[in-house]
Amino acid sequence: MPTMFVNLPVTDLERAKTFYTALGFTINPLFSDHNAACVVVEEDHNYFMILTREYFQTFTDLPIGDPAVNPSVSTAIFLETREAVDTAVANGVAAGGVEPKPASDYGFMYQRQLNDPDGNFLEFGWMDPVAAAQGPEAAMAQQD
Repeated sequence: MPTMFVNLPVTDLERAKTFYTALGFTINPLFSDHNAACVVVEEDHNYFMILTREYFQTFTDLPIGDPAVNPSVSTAIFLETREAVDTAVANGVAAGGVEPKPASDYGFMYQRQLNDPDGNFLEFGWMDPVAAAQGPEAAMAQQD
């Protein structure tokens, strides 16, 4: 299985570490320093690299946008239950994040948005296992 790293620019590395650990993620100290921190989303598979804006800039000659003003990516993380989604978003808001709009409930899928303190756009969601395996129509038919 591939491993994915999502790189996110942040203005305050310590604040960002506090935010992401409040969501229930951990920091891998082996790949963290004063420029960056490795946030473990799913061990051996999915990670955020939160990078100071100055360090992030070394990866490109293009200007770095402000995600609080011009979001360009949304990272969706699906959890095991709706309650886990609610807990993650509540913990994120308590740690300085912002929930920009109300939850979306489609019956077979539940999603909530959360912006980190720098405006990076996250979505937490849950999907009915039947919908995940067979599509939304199968999950909706099961509810009738």
